This record gives sequence, C-alpha cells and structure tokens, in this order.
Amino acid sequence: MSTKTVELRDDVYERLAAEKREGESISDVVDRLLDDEQSDWRYSFGRMRDDAEEFERVVKEQRQRG
Repeated sequence: MSTKTVELRDDVYERLAAEKREGESISDVVDRLLDDEQSDWRYSFGRMRDDAEEFERVVKEQRQRG
C-alpha cells in the first residue's frame, strides 16, 4: 500500500490524536471518521435537492417498511 504525506496544523493533529483508539494510527482515525460521516444520513441530505422526487419516494418507502 502506498502512502501520502499530508501537512496538518498542530491543532488539527492534536484533535485527530485525541480521537485515536487503542492500536489505531492517524490514518485509521481519518478512515473511521470519514466512514462515520458518510454513514450519517445528514451527510447526504443537501445533495438530494436536485432529486426531490426520488427523495420523497425513498422516504415513503422507508415509512412503509418501518
């Protein structure tokens, strides 16, 4: 696996380091945080503006299931 060097401000690095779990690297933290963000429905909410009908269909379908 290749690696990339990314420059971070000290305060940003400290915030990432504070999120580390036992055995995690900074790369693991970034990966986990990105996965968490993308699995949050609020992350994509604004991106569906152009497809309101599809959004309404999905909401109705979810309500019928739930």
